Amino acid sequence: MKLRHWIGILGIATMLAPAFAIAEDPPVPLPRRADRMPQATEQPTDTPAAADVANTPAADVVDPGPAAAAAEAVAVNTTPQPVTLMAKITEDGGPLPDGVTWRVFETRTDAAGDLVLAKKSDDATAHLELPPGSYVVHVAYGRAQTTDTLTVAEGNNSKQLVLDAGAMRLNAAVTGDIAIPINLLRFDIYTSGSTEADRTLVAQNLSPNDIVTLNAGTYHIVSYFGDVNAVVRADLRVEPGQLTDATLYHRAAQISFKLVSEAGGEAIADIDWTVKTADGQTVFSNIGAFPSTVLGEGDYLVFAKRGDQVYNREFQVQPGAAKEIEVLTTVY
Repeated sequence: MKLRHWIGILGIATMLAPAFAIAEDPPVPLPRRADRMPQATEQPTDTPAAADVANTPAADVVDPGPAAAAAEAVAVNTTPQPVTLMAKITEDGGPLPDGVTWRVFETRTDAAGDLVLAKKSDDATAHLELPPGSYVVHVAYGRAQTTDTLTVAEGNNSKQLVLDAGAMRLNAAVTGDIAIPINLLRFDIYTSGSTEADRTLVAQNLSPNDIVTLNAGTYHIVSYFGDVNAVVRADLRVEPGQLTDATLYHRAAQISFKLVSEAGGEAIADIDWTVKTADGQTVFSNIGAFPSTVLGEGDYLVFAKRGDQVYNREFQVQPGAAKEIEVLTTVY
């Protein structure tokens, strides 16, 4: 069952989805710097200080019992231990069956100050072996990801991470429910923010009806119809465990041009075309007999240059079906 809401230019239908099929590669995380990670607590040592050893009677120093026990303890502490990692979309959901990428980082840093990658796995349930110690675990599912700390001790270790994720599917149409060819549509997804500087790109050049897995939250969506000025923006929210199905509406139209000697005549070849907005900004240029583009609602002026002759015509774009603009040579 779907529930559809209409909010201005935007239609959103949200429905439960326990798991999401994804086609995109998971994002590669940037490990956090060491100064932002929990600091490992130094373990006290029972090894006597050098000065104490020097003052110990000879009979005690050569006793093999304590030395053998210490060597055995060191061997145990550096032996890799089994670790199992699992991820879920929501707290009450089941483990993800596929599409998961795991990265485990040590808490020590490299020369650049970044955490060192210890293990990587593309198994939904990762089975690793790690020496005892502190680690940072990162899991990615589509473009949803999360990070947590991991402490490995002797014996079997397990960690379960909850992504708190949902999904989004985008489409667009011309106002009036006029379909748009999919090859003329693309979408970008950004994090929310009041200005461009506040936003971070999450996914780019998505095709209509792509399903994108995202962490729950609000995102800024940009829909591009063509390559000129037909752009629509909206803020959408992704809920955990749900699919947000959204349609954005453009106030634009596909426009084609031709230079003719009479109304309805054949298009003249080898024409240099330029389209300007009412304030003089050039938004489209092309050479040919029958060029086409997509323009947002508004007033325009088109110039058709043929040799030394330049012909022009004012025209208006209104939201709707594709429209052809004829420029007549006989009018001038």
